[in-house]
Amino acid sequence: MALLEVEDLRVAYGKIEAVKGISFTVDAGEVVTLIGTNGAGKTTTLRTLSGLLRPVTGKITFEGLTLNGVSAHKIVSMGLAHSPEGRRIFPRLTIEENLQLGAFLRKDTDGITKDIDSNYERFPILGERRRQAAGTLSGGEQQMLAMARALMSRPKLLMLDEPSMGLSPIMMQKIMSTISELKAQGTTILLVEQNAQAALCLADHGHVMETGTITLSGTGEELMHDESVRKAYLGED
Repeated sequence: MALLEVEDLRVAYGKIEAVKGISFTVDAGEVVTLIGTNGAGKTTTLRTLSGLLRPVTGKITFEGLTLNGVSAHKIVSMGLAHSPEGRRIFPRLTIEENLQLGAFLRKDTDGITKDIDSNYERFPILGERRRQAAGTLSGGEQQMLAMARALMSRPKLLMLDEPSMGLSPIMMQKIMSTISELKAQGTTILLVEQNAQAALCLADHGHVMETGTITLSGTGEELMHDESVRKAYLGED
């Protein structure tokens, strides 16, 4: 059984249907990516999976339990964490306070401390600045913090929305190599990413979204070599 199953998901903003009946699965230990242009429905899909939006129809199942109608904080407690587009850190709180908030549903104080330390090992710059207000960090550092905060809930599935958006090439490489390390450690990841090449290199499976529908699916490698994907998303003629 897949860790996450999405069946015929439809999501609308008023009368405008943003997601038009998509279906896909994510197995434990996999990296699955959704690629597509702006407005394809990728972010709407993640926001619906994490309980921030309500679907019109369709079924979302996580570890065999339905997520339809479940509140966002309960979904986090079930093991699904979301690092949103635009990072959404708490700018006036310190780095450490942001990380502690990521673990707000946990009661294991020792485990929380251990996870904060392991995030500082993963992102040394955060450890060096742990007492600094998060709003003073660069865009790339804020992205590291957003990912670290999502990991603090010890998720069974980590959803990353546009982690490389607006970052310098060096920072983008750092974020992508971190995702690769998380994958090697067995973290299950659903990745929405505009940099199709970087995403497909990491992904076990990928889905191309266009105007709310999935138009193409395959392994990361298959999509990397698909002519239409290369033309539309990899900038090749």
